[in-house]
Amino acid sequence: MNETPTTPSVLFVCSRNGGKSQLAAGLMRDLAGDAVTVHSAGTKPCAELNPESVESLNELGIDITGEHPKPVTDEVLNAADVVVILGTEAKLEPHGTARFETWETDEPSTRGLEGMERMRLVRDDIKSRVQKLYAELLEN
Repeated sequence: MNETPTTPSVLFVCSRNGGKSQLAAGLMRDLAGDAVTVHSAGTKPCAELNPESVESLNELGIDITGEHPKPVTDEVLNAADVVVILGTEAKLEPHGTARFETWETDEPSTRGLEGMERMRLVRDDIKSRVQKLYAELLEN
């Protein structure tokens, strides 16, 4: 068997790259370590990370202090094996050979839940999806 092990690369995208895509990237980095190359970006990056997203990851012992919102670039798109678009706001055309998928995450605010209660539910929804994606990446 002549297989060369390659590290899969995942790009998580949301519109502002301040919340959901940063959550997903932080969760995947924590779960996968060096087994997966992880990037996050936004189609319309905002100025700073959502403090509730940062806090919800801190509750799990995940520190994303060094992160900041970044734009989607051709370089990061071309390097990705899988591109995950979180939510319906970000619009991105399929690019290169990457597998594209959209995660329509739970949005508790539609049920009147706000603040940290909302963010924990969003985080936990994304966490279960990240775990499933990680398992798929290990199979390939």
